[in-house]
Amino acid sequence: MAEKNNPTGALLSIFSVRTGEVEQVLPVVTSDEIWKTLLPPEQFAIARGKGTEYAFTGKYHAWKEPGIYSCICCRTDLFSSKDKFDSGTGWPSFSAPVSQLNIRTRTDRSGGMERTEVLCARCGAHLGHVFDDGPKPAGKRYCMNSGALDFYRYP
Repeated sequence: MAEKNNPTGALLSIFSVRTGEVEQVLPVVTSDEIWKTLLPPEQFAIARGKGTEYAFTGKYHAWKEPGIYSCICCRTDLFSSKDKFDSGTGWPSFSAPVSQLNIRTRTDRSGGMERTEVLCARCGAHLGHVFDDGPKPAGKRYCMNSGALDFYRYP
């Protein structure tokens, strides 16, 4: 079954930190019923239900270990600890993804405001939002939910 944003089921180009190369992978497409069996309720609510965790409660908001943050659903590499910074917001914040290939963005008008939602390019998981108030030179703040991320150590 092909995803709405990938109706042909074509391969996606995703950057792998481990290999340092762009790899061709199949999109991950599955039902909410299956995701519910694979993810704890809080992670399902965030990643598949577009929820958010309360500020300063997420596992990774103050995490300082060197490594890579990946998608909780499909393990796609998303952000490096090298690009993580303390935004003071209570959520893990990054100045850039490991590759623009690994994320998608779209306009989010929920909650009575307009923001830019960040999603995993491979499985469509909701990760958080990106704002234009981050550090220079890019000026971006990728404000992510810990519940949508996993972490592995990587030099």
